Amino acid sequence: MKLLEHQAKEQLRSVGIECPTGRLARNPETARAAAEELGRVVVKAQVPIGGRGKAGGVKLAGTPEEAFSAAEQILGMQVRGYSVPSLLVEEALEISEELYLGVTVDRDRRRMAVMLSFAGGMEIEEVAEQSPERIAKLWPDPFEGPHPFEIRQLVLDALSSGGGQPSLPRAAYLGSLVPLVQRLYELSQRLDAGLCEINPLVVTRAGRLIAGDAKIEIEQNAEFRHHELLHALGVDAAGGSSGDDPLEVEARRRGLTYVHLGGDVGIIGNGAGLVMNTLDLVQQQGGRAANFLDIGGGAKAEVVRRALEMVLLDPDVKGVFVNIFGGITRGDEVARGLIEARDQLEIRVPLVVRMTGTREEEGRQLLEEAGITPAASAAGAARKVVELIAAGAVG
Repeated sequence: MKLLEHQAKEQLRSVGIECPTGRLARNPETARAAAEELGRVVVKAQVPIGGRGKAGGVKLAGTPEEAFSAAEQILGMQVRGYSVPSLLVEEALEISEELYLGVTVDRDRRRMAVMLSFAGGMEIEEVAEQSPERIAKLWPDPFEGPHPFEIRQLVLDALSSGGGQPSLPRAAYLGSLVPLVQRLYELSQRLDAGLCEINPLVVTRAGRLIAGDAKIEIEQNAEFRHHELLHALGVDAAGGSSGDDPLEVEARRRGLTYVHLGGDVGIIGNGAGLVMNTLDLVQQQGGRAANFLDIGGGAKAEVVRRALEMVLLDPDVKGVFVNIFGGITRGDEVARGLIEARDQLEIRVPLVVRMTGTREEEGRQLLEEAGITPAASAAGAARKVVELIAAGAVG
């Protein structure tokens, strides 16, 4: 689960990390009132994705009227596929320097990694790709966490790797960053977060370190340990839902393994590897997958019906490709679920089915009797669904 910025900053404050004073706004009038209280402000789109600034979702406002105008421009705009339902209006900082600080999972080393760079800000992704040596890293002992001496060495490594002229004496960084890193690491462990990131970590002209922006992602497999927190965050998020994609939220509620991809070919398969291969087949035929949906092994008719219903909740889906390999999943069960779903949901888009393995003959017979012709091969099915969508066919 990805927290929105204002939610992430509340978590930072809970461990003593300083953040700018801000107010949540869902309309221009509230944004203007916040600016009247706070003075010079930054108006920020609250969406669970990066790149807001480049997309025009972050604006500086020197007066309440400018804040009102900025809010009018940002609310409802699209930021990389997300509509903006709310804003964070917070005091503008006098920035002397921008750092990057993050705690994330290093799956290669099977440890958490603490990362620090004096080249923080909007271009940190380019720094990571083109000049990775400018990002200092620490892999703490998973049972002990980062020791102060290790963090001091991390700070010294980051200082020596470049990224501009430091605005504070070396001793000031050492004194401020050691407790800050410890607090951020503690928060990442408490939340089971795959990512806790402060970018930029602002050094103000007065020498204070303040979290200018924040990103926290709680691991999905650990959400069961944080029901109360996630419920509260869901209520607080704009629109009454979490910062996640609403289709993915609904799929989790239904107990389905689903990822929204944004194309127009709905995909259902059994087994992650098979579904990923199906995505590739569709792309090879010139199509764009709308989703990843794995119904798993041994799926019963009811699971298949719910999966098809889930895929069709996406208004962009123009056709559905069901690719089933029968191991412990029985072809006749899948066929019954598809037929039931077609009849109950009154499906109006093309439905192409490839089925092989356990009870495939019985499954194909059921489909044919119901007027659904199964495809002979996976590649042929991918080609067929793409052709039908291009032709504007109706199921």
